[in-house]
Amino acid sequence: MKIPYYPGCTLNTVAKPFDSSARASASLLGFELDELGQWNCCGAAYPLTKDNVMGLTAPAKVLSIAGKQGDTLTTLCSVCYNVLKRTNRTLKENKEKRDTVNGFIEADYDGSVNVLHYLEVIRDRVGFSKVKDTVKRPLKGLKTGAYYGCMLLRPFEDMGIDRPESPVIMEDLLKALGAEPVEFPNKIECCGAHLAMNNEPIVERLSGSVLESAASNGAEIIVTSCPLCQYNLEKSQSVVIADTTGYKPMPIVYFTQLLGLALGQAEASLSFEANKWDARGLLKGKGI
Repeated sequence: MKIPYYPGCTLNTVAKPFDSSARASASLLGFELDELGQWNCCGAAYPLTKDNVMGLTAPAKVLSIAGKQGDTLTTLCSVCYNVLKRTNRTLKENKEKRDTVNGFIEADYDGSVNVLHYLEVIRDRVGFSKVKDTVKRPLKGLKTGAYYGCMLLRPFEDMGIDRPESPVIMEDLLKALGAEPVEFPNKIECCGAHLAMNNEPIVERLSGSVLESAASNGAEIIVTSCPLCQYNLEKSQSVVIADTTGYKPMPIVYFTQLLGLALGQAEASLSFEANKWDARGLLKGKGI
């Protein structure tokens, strides 16, 4: 089973372990990420002003290319997923904007591509039971905090990947891998997102609340699907360590790194050492 795949800019540069572990895991689960033959940046933000039609052209171009390659498009980055899915809905439902955008990109795209996150492909097309049956190295005893952040879920009426206030898609995957998901209140709270560019104190406060929430509820490692969340949490954790007595730093990894490990990928290929806090010591301590 081949599924058209949009890696996006970050996975093609600083988040390569996210991309490579996902591709290898897909192969082990019986499908192939078929990278678009040509792609551009998605724009990194869905335009929030009603008259900003130009902001839709970059993601629309990606969707148009995907439509020539199949009826489905999958991606890993939460931001890319958010932008592509919301743009797709706009183009499908708003003929005036669709016609204008198609004029700019010289295409005839109608919003018919089904935009899925990689997690949805695993849940809905592979099945968590098959994942469980394919596991070669169970993540037994690993207490994981699944962190969703904003972009994977919001706005709730547009995204629809899971239950808006209490999502479980990552927890269900982690259970299939043999891990022990830990519930914590801040798992769908914002990490500060793009404010990292101009207001680090707010990012440190928001990300710090996520980290402390996960740690106080027993998490030993945080799992995410967003490169920006991963960056903000890693950077802010240094501040939390300095300001909070007795706080023990946690590795912050992409869910595909743990997926790949559980499915039998070589540890060296998963690039845990590229993360600021290397998970390998924790994993070895668990006998994984």
